[in-house]
Amino acid sequence: MDTQPSPEASQETRNEGHASSGSSRDPARAVVKNRSTLLLDLSLLRDNAAFRTVVIARTLSVFSLGMLTVAVPVQIQELTGSPMQVGISMALGGGGAFAGLLAGGVLADRWDRRKLILFARSVCGIGFAALAVNGFSASPSVLAIYALALWDGFFSALGVTALLAATPFLVGRDNLGAAGQFNMLTVRMGGILSPAIGGMVIASFGVGWNYLAAAIGALLTVAQLTRLPPMPPARREPQHPLRALGAGVGYLFVNRLVGAVVAVGALVSLGGGVRILLPALAEDVYRVGPSAVGMMYAAAPLGATAAALTGGWLGGFARSGALLLASGAAAFVVLGSLGFVSDPVVAFVALAGFGYLSSIASLLQFTLVQRHTPEHLLGRVNGLWAAQAVTGDAFGALALGGLTRVFPLTSAILIFSLIALLSSGAMAIGFRSLRFASSKRSEDLPSTSAEKSARPQPQLTKTEKA
Repeated sequence: MDTQPSPEASQETRNEGHASSGSSRDPARAVVKNRSTLLLDLSLLRDNAAFRTVVIARTLSVFSLGMLTVAVPVQIQELTGSPMQVGISMALGGGGAFAGLLAGGVLADRWDRRKLILFARSVCGIGFAALAVNGFSASPSVLAIYALALWDGFFSALGVTALLAATPFLVGRDNLGAAGQFNMLTVRMGGILSPAIGGMVIASFGVGWNYLAAAIGALLTVAQLTRLPPMPPARREPQHPLRALGAGVGYLFVNRLVGAVVAVGALVSLGGGVRILLPALAEDVYRVGPSAVGMMYAAAPLGATAAALTGGWLGGFARSGALLLASGAAAFVVLGSLGFVSDPVVAFVALAGFGYLSSIASLLQFTLVQRHTPEHLLGRVNGLWAAQAVTGDAFGALALGGLTRVFPLTSAILIFSLIALLSSGAMAIGFRSLRFASSKRSEDLPSTSAEKSARPQPQLTKTEKA
């Protein structure tokens, strides 16, 4: 494998203020050859020390968050007996994450991304510890859980945005497809094990110990991330934060392809909200206990892991935009099948299928967004892209919780999935630029409407002119 820095990535690094006189400042040294394979290529992980650090830290973080994913809804369900209350906690966490992603997008383009990542993960750990204190209390407070969901959602999002924006610098733009697969693989493999472990811990010891384990995991994550190199932002004229955020939002309209990717991603992410119904489904429909709930939470990550392991062919797929639309629609078809299921084993298979299809869509989104966004806008555009995933998940949870107040659980899932499927069809018709898009990077990307108008049209790709 070629161990020299990608020429394209190196040139962009110099242009955007990441240049350094020493090679230690350029971790993007291992360049994955442009080829299409079925299985995951391990070369990037082997040859890039900074990326290995990120993978290890993400794995630790996912185990912490995965245990919380089970503990919070199970605890609120036990305290209130209301899926709607579970949905409210997720909506608060999603609202905090939305604000954190927007703020993090601006900060990641202004501050050293390493410092921002470390700060955000440290403060999240404090929130996990507070959840543990509340969990061990004789009378746990639902309001405290709500407040800490908002806290952790905000500060977790700061770190997520900075890490996404740092990825091209750490691995080079030619390696983004492989980096996306590794990120998803570590997240999903941890997501398979951690909910199952969390369910067993809750059943055996209680939610307090679950929260405590998550806090310890956050501490280990911070210790690992201290090994990352400095990642200063691009050197540009300072802007007011709101104006800087507006530039990121404006880019979604300047580059219709990226805007369409974000919109489709928001729709697909709605389906993730189904997890708020898993405790109620387990109790009322499948008649199983907390350990089985943990296994059900692990089903979608299992499907997503299969997508990450076998997604090597995605980088060479000519019509990646059309595949994104198709995989998103298919995910809602599979999710809707839960409306006809009363067997927990069949439900597990359906959730795994949803995880596989939605993760194929997520891998395609990651590559399209990273490749079609200029370096100096990566923080803000990644923040907006990640915001659609978090807020979509939260709004999906809130919508499903509201539907359960009117319809039975299985009927609510079926109605929700049907509406989402129809919306997916409308996007497939309306987003012409996405239907014909590929993951090949656009050259000389415009950042504003004025730049787009001023530049000769032959410099833009067909998808950007659509």
